[in-house]
Amino acid sequence: METAQVALWAVVMLVALAIAFDFMNGFHDAANSIATVVSTGVLRPTQAVVFAACFNLLAVAIFHLSVAATVGKGIVQPGVVDAHVVAGALTGAVAWNLITWYYGIPSSSSHALIGGIVGAATAKAGAGVLLAGGILKTVAFIFISPLLGFVLGSLTLVLVARLFRRMRPKKVDRWFRRLQLLSAGAYSLGHGGNDAQKTIGIIWMLLMATGYSAAGADAPPVWVVICCYAAIAAGTMFGGWRIVKTMGQKITKLKPVGGFCAETGGALTLFFATALGVPVSTTHTITGAIVGVGSAQRASAVRWGVAGNIIWAWVLTIPASAFVAALGYWLSKALF
Repeated sequence: METAQVALWAVVMLVALAIAFDFMNGFHDAANSIATVVSTGVLRPTQAVVFAACFNLLAVAIFHLSVAATVGKGIVQPGVVDAHVVAGALTGAVAWNLITWYYGIPSSSSHALIGGIVGAATAKAGAGVLLAGGILKTVAFIFISPLLGFVLGSLTLVLVARLFRRMRPKKVDRWFRRLQLLSAGAYSLGHGGNDAQKTIGIIWMLLMATGYSAAGADAPPVWVVICCYAAIAAGTMFGGWRIVKTMGQKITKLKPVGGFCAETGGALTLFFATALGVPVSTTHTITGAIVGVGSAQRASAVRWGVAGNIIWAWVLTIPASAFVAALGYWLSKALF
């Protein structure tokens, strides 16, 4: 087979792997979108995943591709990226996703992908090829997004408590069962808008590196955008049931009012980050918002040991996926 044909098949296989990762991302992070609305009993699990998937897909028509641009052009110097780097990055991200899914740990697919890119690029050309601006922005939001989710979730609960303090609890519960559909839809919209773009970014990076997309192009090909949004919506449809219980019940017990406040705080955080072009973790965001809602009621309402275990997973995500990605890069070079 001619070299050009081999190169084309390599690109096709890596694009397919990236789309499979996007599907896994939706599958893994479905819990973030549906955990609160399922745990409060507002929707049954099957209803919730269809509901969330529809809003994941709707995001394609709403958000600008600023996050995709950060991932595709803002993490490493474009000239360093090749098929081996992309193969290593995806290997690291997929491996970490599978490990955390198996153990029911709500980790970040986003940061696993960023860690994968960093690890593979560093294995090829050293740390000097990393772009500090994009990486620092991403790392900063590891702390900012859960903190912002915490603040907005708790403030929303305080505001709601003041506005509805004279209303009977049963009536409040009935109202917020309806309102939680709006907040869950908004959160799923933010989830699709931020997360699908990370895979768009890595496919765009691959296409630019192999000459199938112009390096100076303002946007990736339309088919990449459509495929990635469809893949994350399909992944959400199948759901990450191992993580739903951790997010919806183990951190703190949620009622419809708390679910509404957590989802609203999380959605606002995701909209803000996506507008800035920052690839954030939906897991970090909704966890921070859930903890904020629980602690606004009383500190003892939060199971801090569970939250602490989740934070350890956050800390380990980028270095662990970077290490596996470096191994994946060297393996790809050795085999191909």
